[in-house]
This record gives sequence, C-alpha cells and structure tokens, in this order.
Amino acid sequence: MNLAQLETEIFSLPIQERATLVQRLLLSLEDISEPEFNGLWGEESVRRVAEFDTGTVQAISAEDVAKKVRALLR
Repeated sequence: MNLAQLETEIFSLPIQERATLVQRLLLSLEDISEPEFNGLWGEESVRRVAEFDTGTVQAISAEDVAKKVRALLR
C-alpha cells in the first residue's frame, strides 16, 4: 500500500477514529506515555476553558478556522 492509498483509507474513517490515530502517531514520535499525554491534554483543556471563561481569549467559529486553514494551504 502506498501513501496515497493509505491517506484515502484514513480520510474515510470516522472523525473520532482519525483523532485516535493522530494521537497514536504523535505519541510514536515522542518519549511520552499515553497516560502522560492524556494528562497533559487534560491540563491544557482546563487552561483553555479558564481563559475562555475569563474573557482572556475569544472563540473562533469552526467555519472561520477552516477558511484560514484552506487559505494557508493554498
């Protein structure tokens, strides 16, 4: 199987399965265990929610984010 075929298969997966795959791939690049990874993301989530709740940051719609990403990829 080549990379193009693999990408086709991966992009046909449900989003949750793709997210799980991304997490596993990222873990494979670092010397961090899955529980450590989950703990760090938990801490990051708490920090981000606190920033949003205090008004330090503002939400950006998924549509706006997608537009920016598409523009960057061009």
